[in-house]
Amino acid sequence: MSLDLQDLSGTFSTADIVLCLALSFALSMMTGFVYRATHRNVSYSQSYVQTLVIVGMIVSLILLVVGSNLARAFSLVGALSVVRFRNAIKETRDVGFIFLVMGLGMACGARFYTLALIGGVTICVIIFAMHRFDVFALNVQRQVVKVQVPAGEDHAPAIEDVLVRFTTEFELVSTESIRGGALTEVFYTVRLKKGHTPGELVAAIQERTYGQRVTVLTGYDQTDL
Repeated sequence: MSLDLQDLSGTFSTADIVLCLALSFALSMMTGFVYRATHRNVSYSQSYVQTLVIVGMIVSLILLVVGSNLARAFSLVGALSVVRFRNAIKETRDVGFIFLVMGLGMACGARFYTLALIGGVTICVIIFAMHRFDVFALNVQRQVVKVQVPAGEDHAPAIEDVLVRFTTEFELVSTESIRGGALTEVFYTVRLKKGHTPGELVAAIQERTYGQRVTVLTGYDQTDL
């Protein structure tokens, strides 16, 4: 039985490995800085950004391993399918950055260096431009009104009467029983009229609901709750 070991690293040179990892690192770092600079919500995670860099480099390494070998590609897919991710992605654009670093890593691993460089820079410039000019922004600020009222009593007419006075539009989102059925919690999305403040709305609703707890969440669409 032959014990000779076969090293397949000769299919790519040391220069290829260094250039692939260095370029994927540089492009992933650039992506990480772009993500940090354009992030708006309060859920910024240093660990997530570091993971972007790691993923970009790992994907490029995997592509070097796979090369043009179809059997190797299928075996890696099977091995990676056992990985399970527990952390939920809080923001839709975070998924886009994951795909971006994966795409850059794949391009580097496949040794399409020019494609990786031009594509990475172009996409990052577009992300910066959309952030700078607030592309697709909807200039309508809405609030969420959360009201707790005693169970068994219909306070909806009183609450909605206040909302008619203080808002230009409102919509009932949900009704939920809390505190073992002792209270009912109702949620409305509203748009305050000009000249009115959330504090005035809270005071008016409390007056009609006998001092029950009222909460107004402003800018909820730009904050991770």
